[in-house]
Order: sequence, then C-alpha cells, then structure tokens
Amino acid sequence: MKHLVNQQWTVGEHPTKEVGHQHFKYQESSVPQLEAGQILIKSHYLNIAPVMRMYMMKDGGGFSTEKLLSIGDVIHGRGVGEVIDSQHPEYKSGDYVHGQLGWQTYKISSVTQQEKFVKMKRRGVPIHNGLSALGMTGYSAYCGFIHKGLPHEGDVVLVSGAAGGVGSMVVQIAKAIGCSSVLGIAGGPEKCNIVEGLGADATIDYKNDNVAERLDELLPDGYDVFFDNVGGPIFDASLNHLKRGSRVVLCGAISEYAMKEPYIPQNTFKIRRKAASLNGFFVYEHKHQFEEAETNMASWIKDKKLKALVDMDHGFDRMPHALIGLYTGTNIGKRMVKVSEGEDLIY
Repeated sequence: MKHLVNQQWTVGEHPTKEVGHQHFKYQESSVPQLEAGQILIKSHYLNIAPVMRMYMMKDGGGFSTEKLLSIGDVIHGRGVGEVIDSQHPEYKSGDYVHGQLGWQTYKISSVTQQEKFVKMKRRGVPIHNGLSALGMTGYSAYCGFIHKGLPHEGDVVLVSGAAGGVGSMVVQIAKAIGCSSVLGIAGGPEKCNIVEGLGADATIDYKNDNVAERLDELLPDGYDVFFDNVGGPIFDASLNHLKRGSRVVLCGAISEYAMKEPYIPQNTFKIRRKAASLNGFFVYEHKHQFEEAETNMASWIKDKKLKALVDMDHGFDRMPHALIGLYTGTNIGKRMVKVSEGEDLIY
C-alpha cells in the first residue's frame, strides 16, 4: 500500500467554558504497517457532538462519559469509515464501519470493545446514515423514546431540541407509531418550520416565544411523554405540564454544558405529585436493542416515514469550526463533516 499521511486534530489547550479555535492543534503523521489482528480504516464522515467539548476540558465539565483528553491527544469522536486493509479475520477491505475513529483521516484499530465499532449492513442508503438514523443518533432517538418513553398510540408528545439530530427523529417516530399530537421546541423560525415539516403539530420558538406561556397555550391537558435534549429552564418549565403517569426522558442537556454551576430545577416535586416517571437515558445501556432500532428505522426510511436531518460540512479543516458552531445553535439536524473526497457513498 502506498505511503499514507494521517491528518489529525488534537487538543491544543483545555477549554474552560466556550470552545474556540485556540483549543485545537493540527498535525500530520505517517500511517504505519498493520500488525496481526488490526484493520486500517479510512475516515469518510466524522461526527460532531455537544459532549466533545467535555472531553477536552480538564474536569470534563461534569458531563463527560469518556476518558478525558490531555494536551496533544487526538480529539475523541465517532465516525463512519471504510476498511481499506485488514489483518483481522472478521473484517475485509470494502467493509464499512461506524465507531470511535477520532478526529483523524485514518485509524489503525484492533477493534476493541472500547472503540464500539459496528459493521454496517448493506441497505442501499448513503453511508453517512451510520452517524444519524442508522447509528448512535438513531439508536438514541429510537431506544430513548420507545424503551424509556414507552409511548402509546394517541399519546401527546413534547420534544425539546426538536431540530437536532436526535430530537428531529423522535418527532418523526412519534408520528410513525400513531401518537396523536407532537409539539417540538426549537430555536428560530427556520428551525420551527423544518420541525413542522417533519410532522410536528405545533412548535415553540424558544428564542422568540415565551416558552412557559406557549406551553400553557399548547398543552392545556399536559403531555404523556416529554423527550428532553436540552435540560435547564425548558426542562423545568415542562414539568408544569405533566399528565398523571407521564414519562420524562432525559437524553441530553446541551443548555447546561457551559454553565459554571449546575442548574438546579425547581419543579421536580411535581413528578411525585403526578405519579410520573423521570428516566435517565444513556445509549450504550441499550446495545441489546440496537438491531431492533436499526431495522425499524431503516424500514421507516424506505417507507418515507422518516427523514434523517443532516447538517453536513465539508473538509477535514472544518472540524473545529463545525464543533464551535454547534454550541451557538447553527446546526439543523445531525451535524457531521465529510472528510473524504468524492460523492456520497451508497452502501
């Protein structure tokens, strides 16, 4: 195999709050020869996720679920890649995988459990779905909503972060299974219009509306399921609209990630009063349900009941920019970066 140069983004400085270009450092290195049991993966698409800033902080910001990074470490993150060389009995050139590639254009892997690689199945769709509907984002939406939210036909559903990668799919799953009404919370008229285009019956623009007043207006009888991706004051306000026995799923808390002090909700006592349930969700606790999730999500895609919103940037040099913009709400759908050249690959 010809000489390959691996491009990498590493931690240049530890952020303390907002992340900026000074926190990233670019480097190049040669790709060594494979050893027995290893595979060489070429990155095609790299994931951009809110929690990445936490890995880069010295203390993890209180939210990190992975090993914290030191200065000079390659930034941690998932990606979709192509196996281009293999010394591993279960992988061959031409296989596609999604898993922990990190911010780099090539990765040599021994396919450890920690890397969480999933070999992709042929489904005749663009491979970037491995970072959206047919990967951890889709697994989060499906497993969190179906197995933690326990929705039923006819339920009223509230979704925060409804224009994001996970939230936008929860909106569509709720409609696909027959929930009667879906209300989405998103930031700005453009995002609200997109969420309604995905099937939401109504939206709240948290940047321009009074969220508490709009919740009063749109949920006079409360909700059955609340799928929360943002935390903070919106989570707190939502607890004023619990039905008896309703289910709240805590999937994310992006509004809290940059806070210096933890946000303390004021309305949690209402969960007890309404005999409701508050369910923490962590996607890797649901590995036994990933096959179910992927099968159903792929079926809904083919039946045009589900569309994965993808916010695609292009070029490995755009990685820092793409992450910085995520915290200012510039993304619509699942943000990722195409780091390889050529057309989108179908697999």
